[in-house]
Amino acid sequence: MAKAALMDYDKALELFEPVLGFEIHVELNTETKMFSAAGNPANNAHHGAAPNTLVAPVDMGLPGSLPVVNADAVRSSISLGLALGCSIAPSSRFARKNYFYPDLGKNYQISQYDEPIAFEGSVDVEMPDGEIVAIPIERAHMEEDAGKLTHMGGASGRIQGAEYSLVDYNRAGVPLVEIVTKTIFGAEERAPELAKAYVQTIRDMVIALGISEARMERGNLRCDANVSLRPRVAPGEEPAPLGIRTETKNVNSMRSVERAVRYEIQRQAAILAAGGTITQETRHWHEDTGTTSPGRPKSDADDYRYFPEPDLLPVEPAAELIEELRAALPEPPAAHRRRLKADWGFTDLEFQDVVNGGLLAEVEATIAAGAAPQAARKWWTGEITRVANASEREAAELVSPADVAALQALIDAGTLTDKLARQVLEGVIAGEGTPQEVVDARGLAVVSDDGALLAAIDEALAAQPDVLAKIQDGKVQAAGAVIGAVMKAMRGQADAARVRELILERASQ
Repeated sequence: MAKAALMDYDKALELFEPVLGFEIHVELNTETKMFSAAGNPANNAHHGAAPNTLVAPVDMGLPGSLPVVNADAVRSSISLGLALGCSIAPSSRFARKNYFYPDLGKNYQISQYDEPIAFEGSVDVEMPDGEIVAIPIERAHMEEDAGKLTHMGGASGRIQGAEYSLVDYNRAGVPLVEIVTKTIFGAEERAPELAKAYVQTIRDMVIALGISEARMERGNLRCDANVSLRPRVAPGEEPAPLGIRTETKNVNSMRSVERAVRYEIQRQAAILAAGGTITQETRHWHEDTGTTSPGRPKSDADDYRYFPEPDLLPVEPAAELIEELRAALPEPPAAHRRRLKADWGFTDLEFQDVVNGGLLAEVEATIAAGAAPQAARKWWTGEITRVANASEREAAELVSPADVAALQALIDAGTLTDKLARQVLEGVIAGEGTPQEVVDARGLAVVSDDGALLAAIDEALAAQPDVLAKIQDGKVQAAGAVIGAVMKAMRGQADAARVRELILERASQ
């Protein structure tokens, strides 16, 4: 496939106004699926199960099986709707959405169409510079996820070139809430930045609500980004009609959402400026190349032949339940961030580093697990992010907040130096166990035996007899050469500050 032509981003913004819309799918972490009693793989307790082991007859579409609504999923959906500033429908109905699903046995999806559980909301999104942007929410509706296809025999792992595909129905029927924005105008040159900030806000929200693991690398939270362009007009003229949109599907990291929106603006601008037309279609994001490619022509609602689900009654939550869930809502994400920044004592730059890295939840959880705020920030925005960038992975998938807190506890206890701790982190990321298990297996603990340290110091002094005289003459900086030799002899497993103390004690004798 020929590489798409791209227009310079600033030039694209001179000629066209970007118009955005987002659909975010949130997998709920209920114990069971949306319409069956099978275990829910979006719940950590069931994550990683063998293929086709978390299934029930209704998930497989077996004849005679009937769906039953998961009450916990309904409660979670109402909570999310309220957090989005939506009205909760006194009565909402499920519908059948029909098109070919190779990974849904019944060949239709149970979703909601014209009667969603939540509608007409607004979310305040805080941009990196502190500006608050209100994102209008059209609806949040309940539905079920599809299964997973694994394409075999090809070089790329994609369906093109594959010899056959395997179907895993574990994910089929996982409860989802799909959040659909209204059309978003006015983002202008900050459109990619706003896309990332919006996804981060929704992620923070569902984590605070406790309704989803929100691990984007696992697909717990996925974003479809709709982008169109319309030509600029002279001041005073009527705005141009909206352009044809594309929908980049299932982008699974905040950085990728930002990059995908920027790419589509540049790609579409190049086509339009050359006199071409945009095809209304879904597009696939390719993380390795930073590009999108065509998927399928984008269907409109009529193409799905929605009709009311005959096997399910309408959902009619009691007013008392809605008010109970409203009273239990956590702080809005923007207010939560401001409070955390004050509680942690971070500077604007320090806090923005955490937010821009999409690491707020990880840092917060690490602090909750016992680490000091600055230590938690240092690990996540420093070494962990460095490793993530080098491996083109998300920081959150490398290590857990509990392990980071445990690693810092070993430093605080004097068991590890910072240098040794980085080696331990490497082992944890490699799957060698908890920080303590890695320390034990690799023998990385700091040598705390003064006798062993003194022996190494005496050996170093013997090899550099002039250094001792310099130290005794008051040139204490000369001790650095001895410290270096001792650290090398101890394979870095010595506390440099303690070594310095012992050297100075030797010099005073």
